[in-house]
Amino acid sequence: MDVDIFIPCFIDQIYPQTGFNMVKVLEKAGINVHYNTNQTCCGQFAFNSGYWEEARKLGKKFIKDFSHNRPIVGPSASCIGYIKNFYDELFYNSAFHNDYKQLQRNIYEITDFLVNVIKMEDFGSVFEHKITYHDSCASLREYGLTDEPRRLLKNVKGLELIEMKDSDVCCGFGGTFSVKFEPISTAMAEQKVQNALDTGAEYIVSTDSSCLMHQYGYIKKHKLPIKVAHIVDVLASGI
Repeated sequence: MDVDIFIPCFIDQIYPQTGFNMVKVLEKAGINVHYNTNQTCCGQFAFNSGYWEEARKLGKKFIKDFSHNRPIVGPSASCIGYIKNFYDELFYNSAFHNDYKQLQRNIYEITDFLVNVIKMEDFGSVFEHKITYHDSCASLREYGLTDEPRRLLKNVKGLELIEMKDSDVCCGFGGTFSVKFEPISTAMAEQKVQNALDTGAEYIVSTDSSCLMHQYGYIKKHKLPIKVAHIVDVLASGI
């Protein structure tokens, strides 16, 4: 199978190794990976902040950059959930109508693609740590992931998954929410990190690097004994 990979802004600018690790996992599964170096932002930040014209311009470019009729795979439930749910608001009944509908059918968050499309859950990964899993708002409520991440994690050798209290409650990032409503956002991060600490886990794992970045900021400031890891980095470990 041939796929195009989508590397979101957060991955490209802050966590590039996660992008490389996604390629590593896909190639382990026998997938031929294509990367369009012209790709940029999907437009989610502009859209969520009310700048719909700017989001529309970015969306048009995104549609053109992924014009091949190949599956598109990315390591962000947030970005891909936005494309699947909100490109309708920007392009419905426009010149891009058919193109964006095809894109929505073809684009997948990485854990969904691995479990439900190629039906592969064991990559020979090794990660000898106790972890707890954070269900991001976007993965649950926008994209619609269910047990796919946990099914993959259960096949990682040496990994112990310990569920935290309220794993599906927001961590407080929410894009510009964390800037505009800093006290509320910080309190939510504090609650989320404390729930993770209560499990005795060494790592918080999630599908969304933005959530992990927000939680790590709180962890680092308060020098707390826990780390964060994107699920792709866990799956790439040891292979």
